[in-house]
Amino acid sequence: MDETDSGQPDSLLPYVAWTEEALRHVVIRALEYMVAHGLPGEHHFYLTFHTDYPGVVVPPRLLARYPQEMTIVLQHQFWNPKVDHVAGQFSVGLSFGGVDSVLVIPFGAMTGFADPHAQFQLQFEVIEPEQEIPEPEYEDAPEPTPDATPQVVSLDAFRRRTPPKE
Repeated sequence: MDETDSGQPDSLLPYVAWTEEALRHVVIRALEYMVAHGLPGEHHFYLTFHTDYPGVVVPPRLLARYPQEMTIVLQHQFWNPKVDHVAGQFSVGLSFGGVDSVLVIPFGAMTGFADPHAQFQLQFEVIEPEQEIPEPEYEDAPEPTPDATPQVVSLDAFRRRTPPKE
């Protein structure tokens, strides 16, 4: 069995990516909770993301200051947070130096999340847009045609035959 430099055996299944995606969903759930209920008690979130990721919306003056990575704090002064599963992003209003701004952060751009009150922290690799793991698409079973004539199949040919008693 081949092993990588980390001592882990090579796998044809992307377990590391699946695990990271599951943990990324923990962050999304925390953000959804915040959107629906606010932040309870002393909880507050630090969210780190790549500012140069496709789909990130950051004001140009902040992008000049943070051209690659930025951390925002969601604690007291933010507004209109939204989780958009269809677009795969989170948006929130924040004030920077007294100037109101709306940031849009695709889930794939997130590199870190922390809730210091809970002593909870996660780190992520950026998901390249072409490498995103798609949600499985389920096809509905075809509807049976109502006018189809039922077929009767005889199972006699498959039955075990017992020899005649003498």
